[in-house]
Amino acid sequence: MESWITSIMEDFGYIGVFLLIMLENIFPPIPSEVILTFGGYMTTQSNLTFIGVVIASTLGSVAGAIALYGVGAIVGIRRIGRFVDKWGRILRLTNEDIYKANDWFKKYGVWTVFFCRFVPLIRSLISLPAGMSHMNFGLFLILTTIGTLIWNIVLIYLGSQVGENWDSIVAYMDTYSNIAYAIIIILFVLFVFWLFRRKSKRK
Repeated sequence: MESWITSIMEDFGYIGVFLLIMLENIFPPIPSEVILTFGGYMTTQSNLTFIGVVIASTLGSVAGAIALYGVGAIVGIRRIGRFVDKWGRILRLTNEDIYKANDWFKKYGVWTVFFCRFVPLIRSLISLPAGMSHMNFGLFLILTTIGTLIWNIVLIYLGSQVGENWDSIVAYMDTYSNIAYAIIIILFVLFVFWLFRRKSKRK
């Protein structure tokens, strides 16, 4: 996949950066780390500029985030509720759980949307619950843009600094991703434990 990504960027420049980053947000398995670090390297080897790559990647990321926000808004909490009514027993979920999660996101979604922009994979998917909870679109757009801009600037800068060794940054990002996922899993397990404990106390 890396060779495919780099060849598109070499052939199409800023447009390639924009399209790849937009796809990365809609289809998370495409690694933004490869796109951004190689984009940084290209600023030292082509007519692409640091500012140009930052702008193209940020616009692409925001466009992808808006698309997923729209999907979440169309699906909505009610449709998710109907799905849970049908399959919830298998997943051990109830409509009450779904609406509580939705209420939680409405309460803490502002910080969630911002900080999740720094976690690979999750940074894209977080736009779905934001849309489902009908988070204020203007606020969503501002937080997504700021978080994305910071992420992009850091990775593009690193790519420009290490030059031909840009792919070494990708290896470090894999480690960073694994640590981030481990923390998220631990927090999720603790949340589920707390939820079941709370239910048992009520019974």
